Amino acid sequence: MTVTLHTRADITLDSYDRVAWQGEDVRFDPAAVTRMGECRTAFLRLIEDPDVVVYGVTSGYGQMAHLRFTPEQRREHARKPAHAAMASFGEPLPERVARGMVLARLANFVDGHAAISPALAEAVAGLLAGAPLPAVPALGNGCPGEILALSQLLTPLAETMELGEKDSLSLVNGSPCAAALLADAVLAGRNRLALAVEVFALSIEAFKAPMEAYDAALDDLWGDVHEAAVLREVRAWLEGTAIEKGSRRPYQAPVSWRIVPRVLGQARRALAAAEEVAATSLRSVSDNPVFVPPDAAHPLGRVLSNGGYHNAAAYPALDNLSASWADLALLCDRHVTKLMDGKVSHLPDFLMQEDGYLGCLGFTAAGLAEQARQAAQRSFLPGSEGGGFGQNDVAVPTFHSWRKEAEAGRCLDAALATLAATASQAFYITERSAPPRLQPFLEVVRGAFPPVSQRRPLGPDAEVLEGCLQSRVFVGAVAEK
Repeated sequence: MTVTLHTRADITLDSYDRVAWQGEDVRFDPAAVTRMGECRTAFLRLIEDPDVVVYGVTSGYGQMAHLRFTPEQRREHARKPAHAAMASFGEPLPERVARGMVLARLANFVDGHAAISPALAEAVAGLLAGAPLPAVPALGNGCPGEILALSQLLTPLAETMELGEKDSLSLVNGSPCAAALLADAVLAGRNRLALAVEVFALSIEAFKAPMEAYDAALDDLWGDVHEAAVLREVRAWLEGTAIEKGSRRPYQAPVSWRIVPRVLGQARRALAAAEEVAATSLRSVSDNPVFVPPDAAHPLGRVLSNGGYHNAAAYPALDNLSASWADLALLCDRHVTKLMDGKVSHLPDFLMQEDGYLGCLGFTAAGLAEQARQAAQRSFLPGSEGGGFGQNDVAVPTFHSWRKEAEAGRCLDAALATLAATASQAFYITERSAPPRLQPFLEVVRGAFPPVSQRRPLGPDAEVLEGCLQSRVFVGAVAEK
């Protein structure tokens, strides 16, 4: 399958999923190639005016921006790929994220705003045809924009091409990495949130929590669209459960059960906000300098130096997801602890069973909750120590925010595994079945983490179960995770 780009409006979360996660390739519509060619021609005419100053094209880069080039110096300068920016190293980003960065890079090209040579634009799109991409280090990306990551990703291609004015700069400037990192978190977040609702529904039934905490009347009483959606989902998972007198806990459950819809609702709210930012960022023209195509007032177009390379919305959106994952991991810890405590859960006391002891799994849940909380610390613009030099006085924290969100999400996946295993044990020792819609999931849990009937190491089974749950979070991501 192929994603065809007519305009930058075609770069959506859906096309990101298809290209970055499912591995489809990309091509430009012929009209887009023509448009890019027309803008390229207009741009080359524009820079022939000796009074026009275009950063990095008729002038030097960064601290050398005060230099002005002659036409020959300009052309010589253009032929040099961004080797000097290939300075980061270490652990690479997942292949799926690198593919997403290439797709998001095309938003600057397709409508002509990069004024890039059409052949080079098509070569960049061709990187998505299936061959492995250059490794993009996940560490050390502390520049004001994204040139460290983009130079690693795209300079190897530039070395094989004949570059003209602005070509090299158009490869490495802008903020496609922020768009891709957030879009990646959104796709995983959708699946992670759906998984969390199912696991907490299983815990609600394992605890025999009173159903009044999830009653349909609360949909309207709370008046929040995200909380109402979660309430509906929880009730749907629990459809068919016993609700008659004596079948459930005779008084209210602990706080950690009653607030499940509200905490999940907040996670849903954070995800919706992240989706909005990601959708905007993916189609955003973020080049610097950016070419504004010709119009009646500017027959050769204009070039604007700007801050498009700094996506100020992406890292707060990632931070909000991290915070939600940490909060949900904490709820997992509380549920695990309370399910195991017979005085609270009214279940046979897990901790007192010689052959079915799960107590140490609670320690794991507590550690995961704390690890998620540490990962979810707020990101801020780096201070004076982290801004670089010369003009480069403010770095972007987006790469760091993505790493923290990925860590918090991984901790939540593992915490959900501990809770699912504990809930499964509760059904096992009471010889109960799960509600019809949850029974298949309970069987999946037990396939990875069988009920504990005699002492055994719990870590290996918990790791297998975490892998099963993570496969649901990254379902469809055929590229390397």
